[in-house]
Amino acid sequence: MSVSRRRVLAGSGALAASITVSGCIPELFAGAAGALPPANSLRGKGDAGYGPLVPDPDGMLDLPEGFRYRVLSRTGDRMSSGEGTVPGHCDGMAAFPGRGGRVHLVRNHENRASAGAPVPVVDGLTYDPQAKGGCTALELSASGRRAGERVAIAGTAVNCAGGPTPWNTWLTCEETEDRAGTNGYAEDHGFVFEVDPYDPRRTGAVPLTAMGRFQHEAVAVDPRNGTVYETEDAFERPFGLFYRFLPEKPLGGRGSLRAGGRLQAMRVPGVPDLSAVREAGTVFERIEWADVPDPLAARTPIRHQDFGRGGITHAQKLEGCYWGGRSVYFVSSFARAEEGSAADHHGQVWRYDPAERRLTLVVVFGPSTDVQLPGEAPDNICLAPQGGLMVCEDGDGAQHVFGVTRDGEVYPVLRNRIDIGTPGAPAWGELAGVTFSGPADGNRTMYVNVYDPGVTFAVTGPWGR
Repeated sequence: MSVSRRRVLAGSGALAASITVSGCIPELFAGAAGALPPANSLRGKGDAGYGPLVPDPDGMLDLPEGFRYRVLSRTGDRMSSGEGTVPGHCDGMAAFPGRGGRVHLVRNHENRASAGAPVPVVDGLTYDPQAKGGCTALELSASGRRAGERVAIAGTAVNCAGGPTPWNTWLTCEETEDRAGTNGYAEDHGFVFEVDPYDPRRTGAVPLTAMGRFQHEAVAVDPRNGTVYETEDAFERPFGLFYRFLPEKPLGGRGSLRAGGRLQAMRVPGVPDLSAVREAGTVFERIEWADVPDPLAARTPIRHQDFGRGGITHAQKLEGCYWGGRSVYFVSSFARAEEGSAADHHGQVWRYDPAERRLTLVVVFGPSTDVQLPGEAPDNICLAPQGGLMVCEDGDGAQHVFGVTRDGEVYPVLRNRIDIGTPGAPAWGELAGVTFSGPADGNRTMYVNVYDPGVTFAVTGPWGR
């Protein structure tokens, strides 16, 4: 049931200008990174990427020739703010432009109640003193050196991913539904929080309750009208939903999401489970949105709630979510029939065009498709400034960041060589939070986290090659 990129191109006709593969959409990359070269100019003589990875003699990151890394921060290091040490479980992250060429990074810490390296409790920045998750903020000089590091929000739980806003704040997401009294928590969890990367005290620690209480993964904001799209990574059936939040004060700037709004979940008519869709290039028209009966899930988790006639559409492992061009893209990392999904896959990327109410399956990863990651299970994803995607692998064995060109070719960007060092655990920790420094400096730096043991890297090199 899978379809090759060649068949997609051959059969797309007039769509050839907007669909270049079961992989990617050119207007997405142009909208995100400005003018870009044609797709075939990225590949050299039929080869994508920057060449083979060179083993790192220091045993940290293997990179292509001509690239180098710098360690910005490690779990256990003292933060320059004096607030304590760098927390563990480094996950989702975004970069924001600063004055004079500076860059501000906001980094999630996916700490559960049992975490051994919690986010330090800081007065005025803490939601629940009994919770160990949150975010830290790094300030980098124009030369790329760390100039400061501090707590950005504390007392949240299982901060997995999130997303930037058009007004340069970070929305951090709690991937849990634990209530007060569970795991020692003093407050209910499962919310989105806004974090100011420049001065976290301007946003504090206020849950955006109207955006729903569920196992949040990531968000993306439509810069044209302020609609916020949200993914839910539920761990058991029924699996998660894809949401949109219609704010009362769209594009109102920092703090405006506190004014509330309307939460809805996506319904694909006749498709109760997205994993059943197997062919890249499949299109669904007239997508529907159903109001969420109880966004705070006071009695019943949202995905269990009654959405009336027509039901609602679920998907396993809904994770990455990002805006590009005129559309929102979201990721299902994998689906397994043995765990309750309608069918198996090794990763999907979906595109929703709000203006056309159209949903398209643009990437299917796996052995039966033309787009394959050696380890499969794509997780965090970002747009590559030179065209295509950067994909953090979250699977078995060695962990990579892979690039995927607009023609669907996969190439290695880096490989994690840091041993977790925990008996019985995988040898290498997953990579997360991949992001670029932004157009102000020509996207010359890629930032990425090793989840465990927590390390944040800056990677420089000939990205435009």
